[in-house]
Amino acid sequence: MPPTPTAADLFVARYRQMAGYNGWANRRLYGAAAGLAEDQYRAERGAFFGSVHGTLNHLLVTDRIWMRRLTGAGEAPSRLDTILFETLAALTPAREAEDTRLLAFIMGLGEADLVAPLAYANTAGQLFEQPLATVLDHLFNHQTHHRGQVHCLISGFLGKGAAPSLDLIQYQRETGLAAAA
Repeated sequence: MPPTPTAADLFVARYRQMAGYNGWANRRLYGAAAGLAEDQYRAERGAFFGSVHGTLNHLLVTDRIWMRRLTGAGEAPSRLDTILFETLAALTPAREAEDTRLLAFIMGLGEADLVAPLAYANTAGQLFEQPLATVLDHLFNHQTHHRGQVHCLISGFLGKGAAPSLDLIQYQRETGLAAAA
């Protein structure tokens, strides 16, 4: 019988699960976005970053900003609406690389890292300090928020059946994490 996980083990496992989920959800969403016609992909639809194209670029921008704050490495665009890549074909491998980078970072963390304070400046130059775990909560929640917008846009163009489930419980079931908990 395996040992019962401690609260610290579960705390660390939570962020590893979220990093895995993040990449899984992004792959599913990008797969659905690949079914859009070019005019649909770029159509201004009133989302906060306008289009599927603008929103997917925004998510990569913010992840790069946060990873720069977390690791001190990598490029960090200065504007949240920066368009890093002009096509979905170019954006996709960059997204996959960033998801891999984020997962590797998370896999290297322990409980002490998660409760340690992180000092950083936002894009306006305001200074903040808060526990790393709360920053990661924001990072993953932010991804979910904007993925939901893209999901809605795809559903509007292609119908509900074309937009995949992005539910965390679906990821847990597919990966066996639901039974493991």
